[in-house]
Amino acid sequence: MLEGVTEERVKGAIEMIRQGLDGRKIRARLGKDWELIAGIARARIKAKDKFSRDDLWMDLEGLRYATHEVVARYRAERLGELRIRSIVDVSCGIGIQLIFYAMKVERAYGIDINPLKVEFARRNAEKYGVKNIEFINADSLAPETVERIDADVIFSDPARPPEMPERRLEDLLPSPLRVYRAYSKKTNAFIFDLPPQIRRDRVPWKGEFEYIDLFGALNRLTFYTEPLTKAERSAVVLPAGVRLESDPRLENIVEWAEKPGEYIYEIPQSVDYADLINELFHLLPVEAKMLLREKRRVLATGDEETKSPYLKRTYSVVGVLPFHPLRINDFLRKEGFGRATLKVSVPQNEYWKLRKRIEANLKGERRAFVFKIGEKAVIAEAL
Repeated sequence: MLEGVTEERVKGAIEMIRQGLDGRKIRARLGKDWELIAGIARARIKAKDKFSRDDLWMDLEGLRYATHEVVARYRAERLGELRIRSIVDVSCGIGIQLIFYAMKVERAYGIDINPLKVEFARRNAEKYGVKNIEFINADSLAPETVERIDADVIFSDPARPPEMPERRLEDLLPSPLRVYRAYSKKTNAFIFDLPPQIRRDRVPWKGEFEYIDLFGALNRLTFYTEPLTKAERSAVVLPAGVRLESDPRLENIVEWAEKPGEYIYEIPQSVDYADLINELFHLLPVEAKMLLREKRRVLATGDEETKSPYLKRTYSVVGVLPFHPLRINDFLRKEGFGRATLKVSVPQNEYWKLRKRIEANLKGERRAFVFKIGEKAVIAEAL
């Protein structure tokens, strides 16, 4: 399937794309398999911040579903702590997570129904120098495929339908429900990569829900069935590598602030989704109270400075005033701010209009962060 698709031809396509050549010219220069080669080239260009290597094999679809290398390494290291002998990835795609798991076990299997994805994964394993994976191009749920597999752990990262009113296990491909039924006679140790928005009561098994933040944004929900658990719920902040676990023994110390203190602490989404704010407050070296809890933004406040790795960011409060663009703009000009980042929940088409009004005629290098708490604008600087 990839016969004749060489590293040299892909690198040539990358140069053509960067030069701005259109599809007609690329086709004329590449000839046979030009669409496949151009697709691999575009995926490599787009993937520059996702992997440590720039020579991996993938198309744009494979890149979209591939696990970020930082996450893949973290999850593999967690698996390695359990000294697992073998693992199977039942929908391996281009193989990134499988490859890192394989580094921690004696034997691994990679199954995918798409022969192109299997060949991509095989080539990627070679790039990373991993040789203990048996690749299988087959339906992972077919009885003859299940019978062929002898693994301690079943891993599945199913595809997600792009538009669904509510995330459900039944809608994922392959459905974790079907994967569990197919392989539960083999083992009771499963790892499922699930949409972070899925309700925990929709998952019918006992286990651990691990929410992962990556570079300041919620990236993954990994569900571990009971033999692989460390806690009921957990949150991981990467690349810092810090982890919070649920602890029902802790006294509830979460309180709400009546107004902002001298500092604002931005809480990672993973901590919020895992309902671990109480655990976080017990861990912080300063006293904190809740200030805002929205879908995309969770804030706490206090009167002491801290830069905990468990926090997304800490800000120093400069001023509090009514939330009105002209009032905010006037305040920023008087304080010598030249730029403003809005940390408010507004529709995308309104964001830039609002920011333009707030930043009108500002001069200087200082950057303000503008939060909206109720009807008040809280102006802050990042520490």
